[in-house]
Amino acid sequence: ERFAAHYGLRTRRAVTGFASETEQEITLLYDPDRITARHDPVGEPGGKKSEGAVPRFDSVFRYDLDVDTAPEQIRFSKPPLELAVTTTTGRKLRLIGVHIKSKAPHGARNPAEANRIAIDNRRKQRAQCVWLRQRVVEHLVAGDSLIVLGDFNDGPGLDEYERLFGHSGLEVVLGTDANPGLQLFDPHAQMTLRQRLGITPTTARFWLAPQKRYFEALLDFIMVSPDLAATAPQWRIWHPLNDPACWRVPELREALLTASDHFPVTLDLML
Repeated sequence: ERFAAHYGLRTRRAVTGFASETEQEITLLYDPDRITARHDPVGEPGGKKSEGAVPRFDSVFRYDLDVDTAPEQIRFSKPPLELAVTTTTGRKLRLIGVHIKSKAPHGARNPAEANRIAIDNRRKQRAQCVWLRQRVVEHLVAGDSLIVLGDFNDGPGLDEYERLFGHSGLEVVLGTDANPGLQLFDPHAQMTLRQRLGITPTTARFWLAPQKRYFEALLDFIMVSPDLAATAPQWRIWHPLNDPACWRVPELREALLTASDHFPVTLDLML
């Protein structure tokens, strides 16, 4: 909020979810003249699970990672931020802000270790996505207007390990195999799913020192429930090298390239 006040932003109120051991909490900065938002976590705390209920995101999710019939305990290092949002017109929304586990084999000392860590990380990432998907289904079955957004550290066809699991974690959250009423929608994800070998959008750009080049990937998404998708919302990736309007403003272009290796993704909704 001090940041917003310093720069005179209309999005001047902040709401933060659960604390993170990584000190990378997920926060919503919003305009109190347009909406109200409160942290509203769903589920049983402490890993308790009543019949059919999905655990709260700051607790434990039990999932069999290695198919040995002994479920492991899965946790989010950065628990998703669940929000109850109400617009000034009275429209109610559910928002879930997400930062899914990275698949990168950090700390690997040789190729074999890198391969083992990468597979282990993907298993954990998939479990987090299954957990998130179960919460998504709860909201869609209840008829909630839902937005799920954030850094998924994954996307369709992003690496060869995806073949081991059948689907990317993103596809799990989208519910690509579910009935249409239980699917989420993101146009950039859809473009990638339908066009695996063609040109696809990207939201992140990383420097690969050994290859002396940049690698781009689609990692950041804003997924919406069917009722919101039906309102013809407008998505935009603020990638200055792919968006001519961003490129034409030098200050904006340089700020986007300097601020992060991820570019902002926005969604315009008429509610």
